[in-house]
Amino acid sequence: MATATVAPAQETEKKAPLQMTPQAIAKVREIMATQDPIPAGLRVGVVGGGCSGFQYSMAFENQSGMMDKVLSFDDLKVFVDATSLMYLNGCVVDYVETLEAAGFKFENPQVKSTCGCGSSFSV
Repeated sequence: MATATVAPAQETEKKAPLQMTPQAIAKVREIMATQDPIPAGLRVGVVGGGCSGFQYSMAFENQSGMMDKVLSFDDLKVFVDATSLMYLNGCVVDYVETLEAAGFKFENPQVKSTCGCGSSFSV
């Protein structure tokens, strides 16, 4: 009996520090289409505040800042400042709809604890 070995595929593309699911990308595009003028992209960040110390922020922007990392997800530009990037490394942004609520959900492997309402976190 012959055996075959398969070499692992070479990773040619470096994984982005922040990921967005297809559902999140679609919802952002849907909301962007209602804006006048249509923004250049989405800013995702981490700001101080909330009951656990940090909270996520999302806002539309007309251009990137000088120190921003510009990520592209199916031609959707996402701007992340250098400080936020430290806290968002490995984070996945999803959009979920349930019977109780709908909204963007951040799955961040760096988070050590969250508050009771789920809108702020600590690292």
